[in-house]
Amino acid sequence: MKITVTEINVQTGEEIFYERDETLEEKNLRLQLKAKAELAQVAEATKEQAKAAAEGKLAALGLTTDDLRALGL
Repeated sequence: MKITVTEINVQTGEEIFYERDETLEEKNLRLQLKAKAELAQVAEATKEQAKAAAEGKLAALGLTTDDLRALGL
């Protein structure tokens, strides 16, 4: 993967732009961050599915989440 680099000379204000190949370390970090983000998405989806299933069971009993709050549960 290519990385775009911007170098700025603070004395002259000159900006230099160039592309370079990512290092092995940068690639590993990028892949780790991607895997972590995907895992977080799966965890969030699982949590939402569990919440929907619980609400479905409550609805089958004729209860809502507000009813449970009123009961202190």
